[in-house]
Amino acid sequence: MTASLQIALLHLGYESPQGFHTVLQSFDLQVPAGHIASLLGPSGCGKTSVLRAIAGFEPVRAGSIHLGKVLLSGPGTHLPPEQRHVGMMFQEYGLFPHLTAAQNVGFGLRRMGKPERDQRVQELLAVVGLANSGSKFPHELSGGQQQRVALARALAPSPALLLLDEPFSNLDAATRERLTLEVRDILRAAGQTAILVTHNAQEAETMADQICQMTPIHGL
Repeated sequence: MTASLQIALLHLGYESPQGFHTVLQSFDLQVPAGHIASLLGPSGCGKTSVLRAIAGFEPVRAGSIHLGKVLLSGPGTHLPPEQRHVGMMFQEYGLFPHLTAAQNVGFGLRRMGKPERDQRVQELLAVVGLANSGSKFPHELSGGQQQRVALARALAPSPALLLLDEPFSNLDAATRERLTLEVRDILRAAGQTAILVTHNAQEAETMADQICQMTPIHGL
C-alpha cells in the first residue's frame, strides 16, 4: 500500500581525505500518500543523495526518514533496503537483456505463485501500454518502450514509495515529453506516492504535485 513520506532535519555527508564533507543539512520534506514530489536542482545539490538515503543506500548522519508510520532511518535505526518497500527507477533502464519484457517485469515477483505472478505481469504491461509486447526482448523495444518496462517492473511489487532518478534523461526530447505525461498519468491512476529527481524544470512541473527546489550547499 502506498504511503506518505516524512523527512525531518536530514543531514547527509561523507568522510574524505580533506575531512568531513557535508552534502545536505537540515533538509525537510513531506509528501502525502498518493502525491508526486520532485527534487529539482543542478548537479551536486544532493538530489540523488536524498533518494539513496530514502532507499537505504546512504547513511543518515542526523535527522529521520519515515514512510507512513515506519521509521526507515534515524538515531540508532537503519532498515536495510530490502525491508523498506521502496521501488526505484533509474535513467539507465537496467533491464536484463536475456529476459523478455514480461520476465523483466516479473523478476521481483519470484515469491509469488506462477498464476498470480503472470496475472500481475500482464496487468502491468497493459497499464504501461505494452500488453502485446511481453514476449519481446529489450533490444527489440524502443527507448521509450524499455522505460515503460522499467516502470512496470518498479511497480510490480506494489512499493509504498517509488523513487525516479532522472528516468527520462536518456531519451530524445519528443519521447521524453510524451513519456513524462504518460508516466505521470500511470502513477496518479495507481495512487502511487513517488519522488522524481530532475534538473529539468518543465519535467518537474509536468510530473509533480509539489516541487522542492534544491541548491548546492555552498550556495545556501
